[in-house]
Amino acid sequence: MTTSDSNIPAAKTNRGQRITAALEEAFAPEHLEVIDESHLHHGHMGWSPEGETHYRVRLNATVFTGLSRVQQHRKVNAALKDEFDRGLHALALEIGA
Repeated sequence: MTTSDSNIPAAKTNRGQRITAALEEAFAPEHLEVIDESHLHHGHMGWSPEGETHYRVRLNATVFTGLSRVQQHRKVNAALKDEFDRGLHALALEIGA
């Protein structure tokens, strides 16, 4: 499992760590990558100078077997509800079973 916040200073990784922890707890994934892509959205809707607004998640977990893409995304969004409530603006998901 990795958290990748390549262009964001280490002090800005709190949200990435929380996302990782929430997804590990909810899905016990075989593979998980959490990537802060906020720097790619500079000036866009939802962007913040503090970063941590736009993330990509690559996630493989057996719990997603047999679920439609919409069902998979709903499960992930539900697991991250607190982060959306705290300012997470965008989440790109790559999910496998």
